[in-house]
This record gives sequence, C-alpha cells and structure tokens, in this order.
Amino acid sequence: RCWLFAKRIYLRSMKVLVIGAGGREHALVWKLRQSPRVTKLCCAPGNAGTAAIAENVSIGADDVGGLLEFAQKEKIDFTVVGPEAPLVLGIVDLFIENGLKIFGPQKAAAQIEGSKIFMKEMLDKAKIPTSTYKTFTDRNEALAYIETLNDFPVVIKADGLAAGKGVHIAQGRDDANEFIDSVMDAKIFGASGDRIIIEKFLDGEEASYIVVADGKNYVPMASSQDHKRVGDGDTGPNTGGMGAYSPAPVVTPEVDKKIRRRVIEPLLATMKNEDAPFSGFLYAGLMIADGEPSVLEFNVRMGDPETQPILPRYKGDLLELLEASAAGDVSGIKPEWDDRAAVCIVMASGGYPGSYKTGFVIEGLEDEGLKGEGLDNVTVFHAGTKLDGDKVVTSGGRVLGVTALGATIWEATDLAYIAASKIKWEGSFYRRDIAKRAIRR
Repeated sequence: RCWLFAKRIYLRSMKVLVIGAGGREHALVWKLRQSPRVTKLCCAPGNAGTAAIAENVSIGADDVGGLLEFAQKEKIDFTVVGPEAPLVLGIVDLFIENGLKIFGPQKAAAQIEGSKIFMKEMLDKAKIPTSTYKTFTDRNEALAYIETLNDFPVVIKADGLAAGKGVHIAQGRDDANEFIDSVMDAKIFGASGDRIIIEKFLDGEEASYIVVADGKNYVPMASSQDHKRVGDGDTGPNTGGMGAYSPAPVVTPEVDKKIRRRVIEPLLATMKNEDAPFSGFLYAGLMIADGEPSVLEFNVRMGDPETQPILPRYKGDLLELLEASAAGDVSGIKPEWDDRAAVCIVMASGGYPGSYKTGFVIEGLEDEGLKGEGLDNVTVFHAGTKLDGDKVVTSGGRVLGVTALGATIWEATDLAYIAASKIKWEGSFYRRDIAKRAIRR
C-alpha cells in the first residue's frame, strides 16, 4: 500500500517554473515548495530569497520567448506567472500554443489590467459599481477638463502598466496639471501615458479581494488590505505597496457576499460573453464605504505585498489549486485558512519610490537573525535583493517583506515590527503604522 501511494506521488510529481523576481514570487515559490509533488522548482529570474529554496534562472520575466525555450528544454510540467507584464504580453497564449501547461489569464483577458480604459468598459458592461470617469488621448483636452472641475481631489490614471505607480490623487488643479504633464508630455510612464482616465475620488476604506478563477467558477482567497502611500498616515506618493495584512476586518461576511454577487460573478460572466474568459488570479481593488463595495481597479495577478500575508494562512496545496484553474475547473477545491492573522511590513530603500541607490549589504538576515524571542512565526520574503558572493545586497526599491503570523492582528503586527527592527542596511526605512486600521477596529 505504501509503495502504491509513493508511486502515485511519483507519477504526479512535477517540475514547476515560477516567473518573476519580487516578494510575491518569493512567497509563491515558498508555498509551492511545500507541495509534496514538486520535485524541481525554478524561478526566473528570482532573487536572493528564491535562490535559497529554488533554482534561479537568468531570464527576465518579460522575455516570453526565452522563457518558452527554457520550459521546453527543461521539460517544465507547469508554469506559474507572477507579475502582470508577461501576462499582458501573451505568455499564456504562447505556452498553450506550444502544448505547455501554465497558470494565468490569456492576453485578451489580461487587458483588464493592461488597459484601465478596457477595465472601465468591462465594469460598465457588467454594471459593476465604480467611480464616474472620462478618458483622454489629448493633453490639452485633459487640462481643459481639469479647469471645469470644482470638486477635488480627483484621481488620474495612466491607461497602461506603470508598476503600480500610474495612479495619482490630485488635491487641486495645479497638482492635477503637473501630473497630466508628466504622464502625457514628459512620458514618465512611456506609452502607458498615451491615454489617461480622470475619475471621481471615492472615499472609504480600501480592501483587496483576490480569487482564483477558471473562466467561469472561482475560489476566493483570504481578504487583505494594502498600504499604497509611502508615508505614515497614508501620506506621500503612491508606491507598489508598503505593507499589507490579512484578513481585512472591513470585509465582513455581509460585505464578502456583496463583493461576490456584485463584482466577481458579473465580471466573470461578462468577460466570458466578450470572448475573454478569465482564468488565473483575479484581484479586485475595492473601496468600501458604509458596507458597499465599489471597484477601483482590477489586476490579473496576486497583489504584492498582499501575497505575503495571504499565502502563510493558506492551509492547502497551492499547486493543486493553480492546476485546477489551468485545467478549467476549480469547483472541487475547498480551501482552508489558518485562523491566525498575518501582517507584512515592507522594508524599502532610501529615496523610494523616487530614485534610490542599490548594492547595500543587508544585515540581520543570517539565520534570519530572527529565531527565538517569539519570532518563529516570522518569514522574510525577498523582493529587491540579489546575491553578491555570500552576501545579500539590495537591488530594488522595495527590498524585503517581513511577514508574521499571530493569534490576533495586534500580535502579528508586533512580531513583524520586532523582526523588521533587527534588519538593516544603509538608508533602509519602513512605515510604522501598517495594520493600524485593523487594530483600531
């Protein structure tokens, strides 16, 4: 009987490739490594954290041709795409055309993040609550429209991908005009700024709601909340995310039902009707006011840093869930979640999200420097790191995601901050108020 069980495991064992280099990808690799069926795990291009538990491959996430060639040569059984850029480029279509199994949305569906205008059109067709908006392709017309507005702040968004930084909350006309000029004239986001959206500002509390979809059905992940602004008290410019926690208390059971019924299900049905069925991680960025959810954005991958607190709470085999999505049927997956809360503190390079220096040695990671003192439930997920000999050095703006599990959100937050205080490099910083809303509740 033991031999038959071992044989079944062997026959179903897999070589898995994770694409990406950030904290989200380290968390995905970390969770997939726990699957008994994963015999070989690669990450392209990976970082210093993934190098410790997988084989890093020097191929960029946007090099879809190189990734295909690698997967074919190494006989990769299953590929998981982390970031949005290769999805928007059509990597899923390319792999499927070549007979390879891959998790993520095809190019037609990935437009929902690749183009904010396309996303708004899908929201309109699905009758999903969102803010009122206008689109512009001409800078002068956008500036003229700003002159007609009396109600500020307003939200201005570059249409295409901008690494999470293409959204600006303008507090007044001068602020709005400056951002429009930087996007449409100075082209700080390149072609992503050829078109922009100007929309009404929605007030309330944000939440991230992520599901794994198969084109029709879906499995909800645990709720979470991100902290976008660089400074305490949600001040300063937007970033890719300065921290996150799970669960998000603002997503009550009643709000959860509304999100499924009014947001997720109408969108999946509409995209299927539009010949763009969605399979993969579908991330709804929501604003919740008085228990009513409205959509701020949709993304086609797990959030970063939301992935870091969500996956430590997932009690099942992540590979099984992602495979079911790629095969077109997640209806049989019933996920279980750790009752504990999780909090991720992002440690960043001085100057981020503006210009910053790299190459600084990170101290305090040895043996994670974090064992004992009640810190056994802390995991440090790497983002902007690389190996320099036997040293781990900084290589990006968001460098580490220090993540802790605790019996309560308060305990998880305390543990994460204690751990973060033990790690340092020249210019390192982090917000001091992550999870404050949840603790207040």
